[in-house]
Amino acid sequence: MSKQTPALTLADLNAGKPCCAPISEQRIPAETAAVLAPAFKALGDPVRLRLMSMIASAPGGEICVCELTPAFELSGPTISHHLKTLREAGLVDAERRGTWVYYRARSGLMRQLASLLEVGMPASA
Repeated sequence: MSKQTPALTLADLNAGKPCCAPISEQRIPAETAAVLAPAFKALGDPVRLRLMSMIASAPGGEICVCELTPAFELSGPTISHHLKTLREAGLVDAERRGTWVYYRARSGLMRQLASLLEVGMPASA
């Protein structure tokens, strides 16, 4: 009989409770790593990391694409591609209002990623 934990989904990661122990305390099951890897990969690009920072720190919790695009020396379609990657990784939600799209960070997944990387203090010798 297998002791494997059931595979996680993005919905599980937004449930509010930690998905797993920090990597400094316990190895990540392969299934969990497969679910979390796309979010880390999306954040591995400097432009997407900056976009995520702008979205997560936006006053009121959301920001219009019209405020994101001027911050970069990139074309609108390139910024849209990066935002699509963040959406597909489950890091942000988007809502169209008229001609503009507003972005919000998915705080549940962000908390999961942060708690996974948490490093505790080593025990005194």
